[in-house]
Amino acid sequence: MSTRPALTRDRIVEAAVRVADGGGLAQVSMRNVGRELGVEAMSLYHHLKGKDDLLDALADWIFTRIALPGLDDPWRPAMTARAVSARATLGGHPWALGLIESRRDAGPALLRHHDTVLGCLRRNGFSVALAAHAFSALDAYVYGFVLTELNLPFDSPSGAEELAVDLRQVLPVDEYPYLTEMIEEQVIGRDYTYGSEFGYGLDLVLDGLADRLAQRREE
Repeated sequence: MSTRPALTRDRIVEAAVRVADGGGLAQVSMRNVGRELGVEAMSLYHHLKGKDDLLDALADWIFTRIALPGLDDPWRPAMTARAVSARATLGGHPWALGLIESRRDAGPALLRHHDTVLGCLRRNGFSVALAAHAFSALDAYVYGFVLTELNLPFDSPSGAEELAVDLRQVLPVDEYPYLTEMIEEQVIGRDYTYGSEFGYGLDLVLDGLADRLAQRREE
């Protein structure tokens, strides 16, 4: 006769992730997570204070999935790897976008993540203020890109092509000449994927930070 694995905080959080992945954050409740685990909701209260505690734990779980830089790693490849990892993690768990920056009670993984990212930047010569600006700019770029990527009306090159062709057929060229040329030169017949824009945009942000860092070193 098989026995059910012991109920732990980690198992509860993993079950909550499955619930959120399946139906969004609105479906995450003590009852639904208990059902996912095959236990009564009241059993969860031995490990969590309630739903807010569960949401805090979910936010913390996300940060365990995002690659951490080494404190002494060169800052640019470290921030690139972190941004790529964050995009993949948030894209795989869309519910996390509205959650991770909304929690007042930060967990250990979130705190460690933020401290390590700031530490990497500081050890590479960023001032406290510039490190804070860099962190904010990079996260704003990644979060915004993922949000756009998740909500586009296409998810493949063929879908982008179909949308572009349809749009091109109804656009008056004389009214929208620059949009028309962009569609024709960048999308139609180009096997276009929106995801390919990520690296280019990230480099623009990193180039700007590199310029600011160089200016600081010259002062």
